[in-house]
Amino acid sequence: MTSGRPAGLVERARALAEGSVSSRALVEEALAKVAATQGTLNAFRLVRAEAALAEADAADAELAAGGHRPLLGVPVAVKDDMDVAGEPTAFGCRGAFPPVPEDGEAVRRLRAAGAVIVGKTNTCELGQWPFTEGPAFGDTRNPWHTGHTPGGSSGGSAAAVAAGLVPAALGSDGAGSVRIPASWTHLVGIKPQRGRISTWPRPESFHGITVNGTLARTVEDAALLLDAASGSHAHDLHRPPALRTTDAVGRDPGRLRIALSLKPPFTAVPARLRPDVRARVVALAERLTALGHEVEEADPAYGQIGLAFVPRATAGLAERVRDVPDPALLDRRTREAARLGRLLGGAPLRAARRAEARLHRRIGALFTTYDVVLAPTTAAPAPRIGALHGLSGFGTDRAMIAACPYAWPWNVLGWPGVNVPAGFVDDTLPVGAQLLGPAHSEPLLVSLAAQLEADQRWFERWPGRATDRETGGGATEFGPHTGPQATGP
Repeated sequence: MTSGRPAGLVERARALAEGSVSSRALVEEALAKVAATQGTLNAFRLVRAEAALAEADAADAELAAGGHRPLLGVPVAVKDDMDVAGEPTAFGCRGAFPPVPEDGEAVRRLRAAGAVIVGKTNTCELGQWPFTEGPAFGDTRNPWHTGHTPGGSSGGSAAAVAAGLVPAALGSDGAGSVRIPASWTHLVGIKPQRGRISTWPRPESFHGITVNGTLARTVEDAALLLDAASGSHAHDLHRPPALRTTDAVGRDPGRLRIALSLKPPFTAVPARLRPDVRARVVALAERLTALGHEVEEADPAYGQIGLAFVPRATAGLAERVRDVPDPALLDRRTREAARLGRLLGGAPLRAARRAEARLHRRIGALFTTYDVVLAPTTAAPAPRIGALHGLSGFGTDRAMIAACPYAWPWNVLGWPGVNVPAGFVDDTLPVGAQLLGPAHSEPLLVSLAAQLEADQRWFERWPGRATDRETGGGATEFGPHTGPQATGP
């Protein structure tokens, strides 16, 4: 391990199993880092300090008694759209949200694997936007450059992992909300097959376009968290067959046929890939060629796939708005989108859902020629904090589509995608690329991502210090990356 590098999920789990560190020490370290950075990064909506320490002590007792579970005693975080027993689930909104009585299925499975949930991370209001800002909690900032957003809507989870506050975190992805913040914070982000990680107590989320996923610094860490959280609830609408992604880490993917797709899907407003982002993605394509894969430019036949996205997204938002204690406190853009969702929630929604099978056939035809699609995750690096503040709903949509036109079609399809770091633009701003596959292709994507990681070694660069040029704050320290198992030879 590079000296000073934050220890990952696999490393921490191994150290706990070997007895070289205690869960209490790791949880205390995580809590101290969260406290030290909350005023700067603002990654967490809620911190479970007392409960997490009690759970750490219980984990230490279990370890001392010879207990073995995959994540026993490891601190992790979850996004604040997931239920944690005894805590509110505000999902980025203002208002008095009551504590929920029990864990959601994904959190329950993390606990069953032994993980300690240190807190719930910030997300924009009802997960709509690729930034994590709002009156309910303030601005969540990018550890690489605190004048910029970490992305959204899983921005708090991304900021927490990128800054080394926790080794991995759960997020959710309805239009790229795991992959976009992973791209903008130099992380691996896995959007799995629909239903791979349960969304219960909702049988599906946003009419099936939103799935839960993982963020981590390495492919192995992201895969381990995915395996720990995966599994269905008896009442889930989508229950894919079980598989293990960690088994694919280090496995030779073989010689693959890879479609490099740089053209964004059709949108109603302009979207253009920035040349410097294009260059980073093309450089990854060249490395894949050097690793023995066959890479050529080809685009999925997306067609008018947006017609199958908008009704599901807005109708799902309208349903979430109905659950908010005080809708009057919501952003006007949220209320406008919910009104549209109520209009589209009948016949247009049913047509959008019926279209999915046709889209699977048409877009899936690409996979008779290619094994994987390589595409940009975003068209641009992370925007500045506040860049979208005060815009109209249409203005926000234009800005979102301009920056993030690439991720959302795979949410309509329900298929897996993995963001991998692609380098930096403007000196300090990370960007990423997506590896996209057909149904149930997580092991193939993880195998390829791990091969690329071994070549690129992106985990050797982390934001121990970052410069906030916008605020003139100079070098901003995000807490010491020290403590048990945090450094190595």
